[in-house]
Amino acid sequence: MSTIAKPTTDVDPRYPIGKYAPQPFSVKQKQDWLNDIRFLPQSIENAVLNLDESQLETPYRDGGWTVKQVVHHVADSHMNAYCRFKLGLTEENPTIKPYMENLWAQLPDTKNVPINISLTLLHALHIRWIEILVNMKDEDFNRTVFHPEHQKEITLWYLLGLYSWHSRHHTAHITSLRERKGW
Repeated sequence: MSTIAKPTTDVDPRYPIGKYAPQPFSVKQKQDWLNDIRFLPQSIENAVLNLDESQLETPYRDGGWTVKQVVHHVADSHMNAYCRFKLGLTEENPTIKPYMENLWAQLPDTKNVPINISLTLLHALHIRWIEILVNMKDEDFNRTVFHPEHQKEITLWYLLGLYSWHSRHHTAHITSLRERKGW
């Protein structure tokens, strides 16, 4: 009798798709990243499909946020991203506002509001955000914002890549948990 060995992976559950790696500008890369932003609402909705309340309250890793917190965090983060792009497109190197995401994840709206509210918000927000993004000229992606926490200027191109990664990163938190748990 033979046994089939299960593949072992040493994937860090905090970074199931790896850490963000900036990429140089290219039309192909831009299209890929725009698609990640465009399809995030449906991707995350698919990731949580048919999960019950107990599953939504399960952390994606030891010491990590629950699935519910992840969904609400993505909405919080992407609202900030949308504002950062609008500021970057309308002001010269504006200072953006950092926020305490771990504290936001503990607030009553995250704990008490059903995830369908954040899913609906993401669908609406991403329609508006993608409209801005697809109408940006290539040179607009060279515009900058100043991040006071990191004390540096960041291009909108860098932010596009970061939020593309962020979309896939948190979706993978949920899908990898489902895979590990057999949900």
